[in-house]
Amino acid sequence: MNSNSAVAHPAPSVVLELLKPITWFPPMWAFGCGIVSSGVSPSQHWPVIAAGVMLAGPMVCGTSQAVNDWYDRHVDAINEPDRPIPSGRIPGRWGLYIAIGWTVLSLMLAATLGPWGFGAAVFGLVLAWAYSAPPVRLKQNGWWGNAACGLCYEGLPWFTGAAIMAASSPDWRIVTIALLYSLGAHGIMTLNDFKSVEGDKRMGIDSLPVLLGVEKAARFACLVMAAPQLLVIGLLFAWQRPVYALAVGVVLVVQLFLMAHFLKSPRERAPWYNGTGISCYVIGMLVSAFALASLRGG
Repeated sequence: MNSNSAVAHPAPSVVLELLKPITWFPPMWAFGCGIVSSGVSPSQHWPVIAAGVMLAGPMVCGTSQAVNDWYDRHVDAINEPDRPIPSGRIPGRWGLYIAIGWTVLSLMLAATLGPWGFGAAVFGLVLAWAYSAPPVRLKQNGWWGNAACGLCYEGLPWFTGAAIMAASSPDWRIVTIALLYSLGAHGIMTLNDFKSVEGDKRMGIDSLPVLLGVEKAARFACLVMAAPQLLVIGLLFAWQRPVYALAVGVVLVVQLFLMAHFLKSPRERAPWYNGTGISCYVIGMLVSAFALASLRGG
């Protein structure tokens, strides 16, 4: 890891780079899906919604990125040496200080969202640290690490959005759909591991591309992304919401065509699929959320 003793503290723009705003979208979107799925009108809840979106994205997700980059600084020096910490643009132990500080700020914001919002934030932050930090370091194993990420990116913010709107535990159907999309996100997380296979091997990180090989991991990721959506479609039909089920089916069919292209060269085309297939995935999430809202009282 490069050092930069001339820099006493990181520039705000570099701190923002560490927090990776591009990663905030999935949990913010999932939180929005939770709000929609609750069936509660947002008209009287905009301050809570704004605080929840901030918590899901810039705060909790941002914390997870800072924690991950701090504990991954050695492997990043191999895979992506231009990142803020290995490049020395965030010097010394500032990466750790930012991770701790953002954790505290996240808890302070979560405390304004009542017991459901605060409890969800605590759970998410615990997983964020457990994912990257020893001795737990869930990311050492692709099965557990991807499951934790999928839950934090999709299921937990969806649950939180629905819970704070209803001020109670969400309907079991909301929890079921949120968990299914969390399971699908396990495959999405696998796509992100293709770019760091060499560094992961050298540092003993058993990502799925390392454990299974790139080709098998790519096929498994596609299966894991598609299968939960099939279950969602089946449940929406069972709940007598055929129009919504067909809409989710359409976006799944589009994904299957994109997956076929992705599988021809998974390592090179993983970023491309992230920008195309995942867009269809999240559209299906929103459609499912509207379907759940239509079930309110049913």
